[in-house]
Amino acid sequence: MSVRELFPFFKWGFSLRRSNFLVPILSNNVIVTGEEAVGFSDSSRKSPVQDMNALSLPPVDGKPNPIDKAIAMLTNAEIVSKVEDGSLPQYKLESELNDLTRAVEIRRQVLERNMEQDVSLRSLPYENFDYSKVLGACCENVIGYIPIPVGIAGPLLMNGINVSIPMATTEGCLVASTHRGAKAISESGGATATIIGRGMTRAPVVRFLDSRRAVELVHWIQEPVNFAAVQRAFDSTSRFAKLKSVKPTVAGRLVYLRFKSETGDAMGMNMISKGVEKVLEMVHTVFRDMEILALSGNMCTDKKPAAINWIEGRGRTVVADAIISGHVVEKVLKTTVRDLIDLNQSKNLVGSAMAGSVGGFNAHAANILTAIYIATGQDPAQNVESSNCITLMESYNNGRDLYISCTMPSIEVGTVGGGTFLPAQSTCLDILNVKGASYESPGAHADQLARVVCAAVLAGELSLMSALAAGHLMTSHMALNRAKS
Repeated sequence: MSVRELFPFFKWGFSLRRSNFLVPILSNNVIVTGEEAVGFSDSSRKSPVQDMNALSLPPVDGKPNPIDKAIAMLTNAEIVSKVEDGSLPQYKLESELNDLTRAVEIRRQVLERNMEQDVSLRSLPYENFDYSKVLGACCENVIGYIPIPVGIAGPLLMNGINVSIPMATTEGCLVASTHRGAKAISESGGATATIIGRGMTRAPVVRFLDSRRAVELVHWIQEPVNFAAVQRAFDSTSRFAKLKSVKPTVAGRLVYLRFKSETGDAMGMNMISKGVEKVLEMVHTVFRDMEILALSGNMCTDKKPAAINWIEGRGRTVVADAIISGHVVEKVLKTTVRDLIDLNQSKNLVGSAMAGSVGGFNAHAANILTAIYIATGQDPAQNVESSNCITLMESYNNGRDLYISCTMPSIEVGTVGGGTFLPAQSTCLDILNVKGASYESPGAHADQLARVVCAAVLAGELSLMSALAAGHLMTSHMALNRAKS
């Protein structure tokens, strides 16, 4: 696998920007820059230890020094000294030592020695962890890992099957509350969760000399024959990438092109970025005066609140609903159908509207979504747009029962890539029976994960709103969410 495939964003810095800065990338687990970069498959490159053994220290008093010992042969104290004097960069510890846990241990020692306050890292664990799955993929300058409790809510009857929902959180009551909502839904016959649409987006920004040329690009890309050529170029970059649309937006002489694409079971940011790069290279042959400013022009929109995701969707657009019997509302949720409907209108609809909310017409969708994201190796920063949700409640069966729905237009999930392959997160995906790619039906596992997220949010919304309607919120939090010394 090439660096281009693994790090399309870094490659972008070389291929499309005119500046000549060098962006660090990984090659053979060594940080290199610019033209030094080679693919991971370059077997001819010497290992870091071989390179180190081949080097001699500068001459002293005109006499050559003996060959320096390989870094791995030094004591930890000697290595710490080399890091502190700048002769050994911290990011090279893993490649020089060929011992990932030892590299983490030495980095911890350096940090402890150089902190102004007297702080011990003893309570931050680092042993018994497979850092080979982290290196070059998930984190840099590693000093340990954070254990986060994982609870199970459910089972929740969704689309006729029971699903147990793993949630990683440090907030008391969250799992218990979601579990209660799941029980109420399941006892009432279960929830239905349906995919409305799918498509990850990326919106580069380009610039022309004037607005006339900017509009010419818009007209060009909207021509069916030209869009077909764009589609072929985009789809050629991956067997899972399937370009669905390109929506251009003009601001003066700037053009933002919002690409939307199927991405299989991957969340798809890297995949769609690779396709966008290919298209821009092709379009540039037609519009030679087009200046490519950035791969992302913030109309995607990733990890930022934006009305465009709320209106047009991003990732998976999902709706989940259920009919909760009045008996269950009173017995399990300790409230009434009328009180729930009244509170939902006053809080989730009117209250959010008065606050000028975009996508925030819910009680706490981000709570449940983020806990599932952390447990299953998703990008937790994407909770910003993924937790867009409107919760609706209506009377049903002449007021005897409750109809509740959650509509979420931009759930961004994947079951391959990112942190999904880490052992703990992979296990949580296994609990949901969605680990890895679906080879029979590409995208099916990510679809199911998105449905689970939406149905779990439905359960969480139902339970919290019931606690608020019944006046039980503070009672439960005082019982379950008090700090223990």
